[in-house]
Amino acid sequence: METFKVTLDRIEGCTAVLLLRDDESIKIDVPLFLLPQESKEGDILNISIERDVQETEAAKERVSALLEKLKNKNKGAE
Repeated sequence: METFKVTLDRIEGCTAVLLLRDDESIKIDVPLFLLPQESKEGDILNISIERDVQETEAAKERVSALLEKLKNKNKGAE
């Protein structure tokens, strides 16, 4: 899991503008509803990103099944 710190630089409407603490030239726009409710400008936030292997595999299987279904449907139309 990757974790990094950001500064809540400002709020623009329904969007929070976050700046990466290690390199404040990197800006991340995030819907405001994803932040903790009490977040305010100037707060330092921890962000964690984790790869979800199981969900990725499940999505691949769903797409494969749909493609196979479409291929079989097209074969029947010929």
